Amino acid sequence: MTTENTQPRQPAKQGRDEPTIEVEPEPKAGAKPEPPSRPEPSAAPSRVGRAEAIIRRNVLWSLGAGAVPIPLVDAIAVTGVQMKMLSELSELYGVEFTKDIAQKLVTSLLSSLGGLTLGASIGSSVAKLIPGVGTALGIVTIPIFAGAFTLATGKVFMMHFESGGTLLNFDPVAMRAYFKREFERAKETVAEVREEAKSDERA
Repeated sequence: MTTENTQPRQPAKQGRDEPTIEVEPEPKAGAKPEPPSRPEPSAAPSRVGRAEAIIRRNVLWSLGAGAVPIPLVDAIAVTGVQMKMLSELSELYGVEFTKDIAQKLVTSLLSSLGGLTLGASIGSSVAKLIPGVGTALGIVTIPIFAGAFTLATGKVFMMHFESGGTLLNFDPVAMRAYFKREFERAKETVAEVREEAKSDERA
């Protein structure tokens, strides 16, 4: 007696497996799509960095003002640049700016350079009246002096403002030694800046 197999037959396997298609899940209702990632913005310049940029910009202006070929006019132009620089630094540090006070402080710092340095700068300015060599000497010497004086002045006031000082409590007598050191360093720095500016103009 033959017994029949009652189990259902399995379908025959095909020679190749069918490819599997992956289906991404649909977003849930009400879910907000995530925005694409954006690169983080670069950090803003620090206050010291902005102050140094102000000083450098006005040093370049002083170089141009010192090259004015007319005596006294060059000094007036340089003084105007320095007042502009101190006004910009005061605004950056939230310090009240008074032109009369600033001029007195800058004059006091200038006197700390000594009679020999001041005499040489005044002589170079007056030499611009002499055609030829005198004019050339004044145009070379005065811009370096003006730029170094502006750079040293900016550095001294930046340090003072960074420590929380104002124009009213600035002590030029106490700052004289530091200012003279900065002035001597600034003469070399300004000479390099001037050469770089000339190279950029020729390019």
